[in-house]
Amino acid sequence: MAAVTEPTTRSNPAVDPRGQDRRRASGPSQRRRGVLALAGTYAVAIVASAIAVFPILYIVSASLNPNGSLVGANAMFSSIDIANYVTLFTTPAQPYLAWFGNTLMIGLSAAAGTVFLGALAAYAFSRMRFSGRRFGLTAILVVQLFPQLLGVVAIFLMVTAIGDIFPALGLDSQMGLILVYLGGALGVNTYLMYGFFNTVPSSIDEAAKLDGAGHARIFFTIILRLSAPILAVVGLLSFIGTASEFVVASVVLADPAKQTLAVGLFQFVSQETSANWPVFAAGAVLAALPVVVLFFLLQKYIVGGLTTGAVK
Repeated sequence: MAAVTEPTTRSNPAVDPRGQDRRRASGPSQRRRGVLALAGTYAVAIVASAIAVFPILYIVSASLNPNGSLVGANAMFSSIDIANYVTLFTTPAQPYLAWFGNTLMIGLSAAAGTVFLGALAAYAFSRMRFSGRRFGLTAILVVQLFPQLLGVVAIFLMVTAIGDIFPALGLDSQMGLILVYLGGALGVNTYLMYGFFNTVPSSIDEAAKLDGAGHARIFFTIILRLSAPILAVVGLLSFIGTASEFVVASVVLADPAKQTLAVGLFQFVSQETSANWPVFAAGAVLAALPVVVLFFLLQKYIVGGLTTGAVK
């Protein structure tokens, strides 16, 4: 006789009551995890924003503090007075407007020179093949490992020696300071633009060469236009670096009428017995305005200029 087998019942996953119960249980837990993740993101963003905004509010409050010290600035905006800003522009020994103009001139000149010369060097490294190319790129990176502070003595001796031959480029010369800034900023900026230029397809260059364009025409009419984001970022970073630089500017420039804001504002707090911190804070607030204006003008280029070519 054939063995009689009882039919086995197989559970269908689609109608499994236990699976439905698990899905019902996992639904609220997933929503809770999503809510907790969103709450954590907002908490981190609020804390980061508070850390970033608090110093700005504090220095603005200090610049409006009429007490002549930073002690009263702890109670922010408890008293508001523009006397510190008036003192900033009416002190004959500290020509703030001259410092402000010098900073704009030196910063914009150094930024324009860094963008132009760095773009030329980056184009050569990206599009041309020559002996010593790889060594040059490596040398650019190695040089940037050493801080500029190590070369202050060498910069002073070099500028002094150049001033004996060309006085317009020697000590107490703004043009000499611009040249020093150009030499110090070309390395890292050249490598940054080199990575961006590699993302521009070389087929564009080949098509332009077929139409009879040379390297100069390709560079000025094609590469520079396509590389506007990285040029804007390099110009902004160069301006911020030169406008806030203190050590080299204090060594090269001695005439108060030729100094930059970073060096000139130090005079308000250089004497321990007569330090005027609120006036210094007022000058710092106004000194930040050009950087803020440039940042908003170039904001649409910043993200693309910093990220494109980062993994090339």
